[in-house]
Amino acid sequence: MLAMNNEEDKQGGAMEQVKISGTDLTSSSFALGGVPFGSTLDEQKSFALMDAYVANGGNMIDTAEVYANWLPGEKSISESTIGKWLKSRGSRNTMIVTTKGAHPRMSTMEISRLTREEIMEDVEGSLGRLQVDTIDLYWLHRDDTNRDAGEIIETMNGLVKDGKIRYFGCSNWTTERIQEAQRYAAAHGLQSFCANQPMWSLASVDTSKLGDPTLVVMDEDMFKLHNETGLTAIPYSSQAQGLFTKLDEGRLSFNNDSVTAMYRSESNREKFERIRKLAAEKKVTVSQVVLGYMLSQPFQTIPIIGCHTHDQLEDCLKADPVRFTEADRAYLTLQRD
Repeated sequence: MLAMNNEEDKQGGAMEQVKISGTDLTSSSFALGGVPFGSTLDEQKSFALMDAYVANGGNMIDTAEVYANWLPGEKSISESTIGKWLKSRGSRNTMIVTTKGAHPRMSTMEISRLTREEIMEDVEGSLGRLQVDTIDLYWLHRDDTNRDAGEIIETMNGLVKDGKIRYFGCSNWTTERIQEAQRYAAAHGLQSFCANQPMWSLASVDTSKLGDPTLVVMDEDMFKLHNETGLTAIPYSSQAQGLFTKLDEGRLSFNNDSVTAMYRSESNREKFERIRKLAAEKKVTVSQVVLGYMLSQPFQTIPIIGCHTHDQLEDCLKADPVRFTEADRAYLTLQRD
């Protein structure tokens, strides 16, 4: 039986519940990634996957105004699909309704969109597509470092006051910018970021190989910020695009350079071997080690899981009770004495 840091194993049922810092929102331990809904997964398959997630205790589906806008066809299709599902299932009051906005247009990624008017435009559009009156947790998908963080905090508090959103977080903001925003909010008695959504997983990332320079990866300073303040982390790419599972299944290999450039490193090669060893010892799958690592952090962490099939979802959700010791985490991240 898998050791759980001296905690009793869960005997089935709903996922663990996680309180999001500074809010009255309680999330399931995993959020379900909504990128493929309505696009690579049609409406019927999307609905079925969301139904299965909820049946297992899930209550937060991550989406964004921009999701699938890089594909031809209807724009913001992920939000629209989730909105139809929420309405058809009568699930508004049992789900944390969340989405992201303030992302550059796909054709002009170099132009930030964080004016008050642009943020409000995105919020209104998302409210309509999700078919709700209020968004529980709204994320700023990108930052604009040329704009005072205080100005952005004022805009977000205005949206809270107007009842358009309840709480807000940031995604792809640097540690320094998060701290700037939090200081402003504290000094002016305003609501601040309740969570951060960085790129973060067990895999090492070569930031020089990121295709999008506006992405922000969890680093030592950001980890310290979360650890010291208790700010909730809700990381995307928590499975590194399925890197280690695909390596384990033979669908990727470091030997033929099929691994994405940002993950192609000796560090990840060694991590893969350690993950496989720990998975065998604990009698869990590779993906469950990857997600168990994320759940074992010293601060609240709600990984976003990316699933296209029911089998993938089932495998991910079985990681819910998996917890690792500090020594295990050090072993997995190649920390040495």
